[in-house]
Amino acid sequence: MYDAVSDPYCYAGTKVLKNRANIRRARELRQFELAMTTQRFDEPLPAGRFSVTHYCAIHRHLFQDVYPWAGKIRTIRIARGESAFCYPENIAKELRTLFADLRTGNFLRELSQEDFAVQAAHFLAELNAIHAFRDGNGRAQVAFVVMLADRAGHPVNLEKLRPAKFLKAMVASFLGDEKLLASELSKLL
Repeated sequence: MYDAVSDPYCYAGTKVLKNRANIRRARELRQFELAMTTQRFDEPLPAGRFSVTHYCAIHRHLFQDVYPWAGKIRTIRIARGESAFCYPENIAKELRTLFADLRTGNFLRELSQEDFAVQAAHFLAELNAIHAFRDGNGRAQVAFVVMLADRAGHPVNLEKLRPAKFLKAMVASFLGDEKLLASELSKLL
């Protein structure tokens, strides 16, 4: 879970996120969330223009059965351990800048596999640092990058994904070292 101060997304006196099923236990919520998002991952993801709106639509699609705020930018400050994510008052601006850069970079098309992995790692690291949603950022990020890779001609094989290694690479990228993330992405292409 994330650390947050005075979290209106959680049931009073708990760290359990308010959810459509009104589940009040963290473990049960994790199981419910996994079941619902797994089902939504099996469906076609929303088509779009690889924009902020498209990214939000992907999050909404994945978490629509779980959270009423699915696809909506978070309104509180959150951190994981000592690492604070983008402050909510800056999220919209940072997302617009990041996605404008993606558009300017031709959505990472016409790149070698190696260059794609490096640039996709940078994009993913920045998107993770922004952490636009209260929860479910990692899954939305991966889904978006999979679609981006497909469009760029570098399809991803998620069966090769090793969650612990990928998470370690994401943490390293948050701390400024994107090499491990580029390496992990390259293994998936």
